[in-house]
Amino acid sequence: MSDLLNRFWDELIGRADGPLTLRLFLQPIMASIFAIRSGIKDAREGRPPFLWSLVHQPADRPGLLQSAWKDIGKIFVIAIVLDAVYQIISIHAIRPLQLVLVPCFLALVPYLIARGLVARIAGLIRKEK
Repeated sequence: MSDLLNRFWDELIGRADGPLTLRLFLQPIMASIFAIRSGIKDAREGRPPFLWSLVHQPADRPGLLQSAWKDIGKIFVIAIVLDAVYQIISIHAIRPLQLVLVPCFLALVPYLIARGLVARIAGLIRKEK
């Protein structure tokens, strides 16, 4: 078991200096750009921050998830494809768990963080005007 965890960790860390390293920067940036656009729209429409609504307002959850997938879906799929290409080139195998975790960290996490922060900041700016 510890060998499996060590290999998993080494392969995740190896992405930082392996082929396709540029994607480690571009994917979070693209996810953040979509999140900024959506966060400003949320503030303009007077909606609470995205993640807060997602957790605390179950009735709104389907619409919120649909909105997020509309923004981030293509980036997430591209992240999966690029990670699969990376795995084939670098480790000559496909690791399904990594194939899901890496795109989550590169696309979903930045999107969730940025959309909520932008919505809060834009909402505060709107209130001051």
